[in-house]
Amino acid sequence: MRCSWCGDDPLYVAYHDEEWGVPQHQDSKLFEMLILEGAQAGLSWSTILKKREGYRRAFHEFDPIKVARMTESDCAALLLDSGIVRNRLKIASTVSNAQAFLEVQKEKGSFDAFLWKYVDGSPIQNGFASLPEIPAETALSKQISKDLKRLGFRFVGSTIIYAYMQAIGMVNDHISSCFRASQLR
Repeated sequence: MRCSWCGDDPLYVAYHDEEWGVPQHQDSKLFEMLILEGAQAGLSWSTILKKREGYRRAFHEFDPIKVARMTESDCAALLLDSGIVRNRLKIASTVSNAQAFLEVQKEKGSFDAFLWKYVDGSPIQNGFASLPEIPAETALSKQISKDLKRLGFRFVGSTIIYAYMQAIGMVNDHISSCFRASQLR
């Protein structure tokens, strides 16, 4: 049995089974998921999953150094790229978030070290029995959102950050009857 949110779309099922909730510690992956979660704001996650390869291409395989160097001209060109969500603010935030990401790496040694300190390096295990029990945000996602905004990040509201925490495995929100819940404990 799986969490019902993934339905039977093969892309969604693969994401659920192989990625969602798996603790992630590679800075490159943490950056990718932060950008994708921000891009998802106001849209469905399936839309972003379908455009993921377009994002990888458009944003240099999520290399924060290369993304941080993107110019206004580069960003303007991406407004014509149907492989991504063509939103001027989201595109610009990807560049500024790359710059902020690099600053955090410089100050903390890694984004992983900065982020995972919020949970003392171990995922929060919620054990919810049903989807309606899962919150859209928590006190912790509000704190992380506030801290990221203070550091210059954008599109990092508390709901986006809670989804991010779920995606990168800082929190295990697979429902208790889902086969992945126990595998990620």
